[in-house]
Amino acid sequence: MTAQHAGKCLKYRAGRRLAGPTTRRTYAGRIRELIAGYSTLEAIATALPKVRDALVHEFAGFERKLRAIARQDDNARRLMTTPGVGVLVALTFVAAVDAPERFRSSRAVGPHFGLTPKKYQSGETDHSGRISKIGDGSLRTGLYEAANVILTRPVKGSDLKGWALAVARRAGPRKARVALARKLAVVLHCMLRDRTNFVPRKVAPALTA
Repeated sequence: MTAQHAGKCLKYRAGRRLAGPTTRRTYAGRIRELIAGYSTLEAIATALPKVRDALVHEFAGFERKLRAIARQDDNARRLMTTPGVGVLVALTFVAAVDAPERFRSSRAVGPHFGLTPKKYQSGETDHSGRISKIGDGSLRTGLYEAANVILTRPVKGSDLKGWALAVARRAGPRKARVALARKLAVVLHCMLRDRTNFVPRKVAPALTA
């Protein structure tokens, strides 16, 4: 069995039989179970869990460093009071926005980072296309992922999820995620500018007599 053929066999066996649920702890054992009795596959696959473990260890260390940085940053901690916004999104937003006052308004943040649709106008034609995707792609991705968390996971006591679900019913989940990412950009900028934590719900105006 050549190395190329062995690699194909490993890919076939892992792809066909590793479809069941595994965890970080059971993954290596599952691989050993699949390659048992195949000497060439064992020689090739034995190193893979070691490489994976090294990467997991390094990523865990990197995550700890990011959390430590976020704990020492007042702005990052403030942004993390928002549903769906974790350490990475908060730090990325703070770094990308830098000085909140450089934006004329919070609504300018979305277009600045490519979260608004392109406009196509020609004669009688006037329609919106896909988002422009200009600016910092890492921030755009982070806001999109934060929006996805809000839409797909339990979020209690916040107007954001209800608003996004209403958009999803009208325009579909993908457009709802983009719209929510754009809204998050506005909300987070306001929080940085005003130095306030996230407000889950708008305060209803007092009823007059």
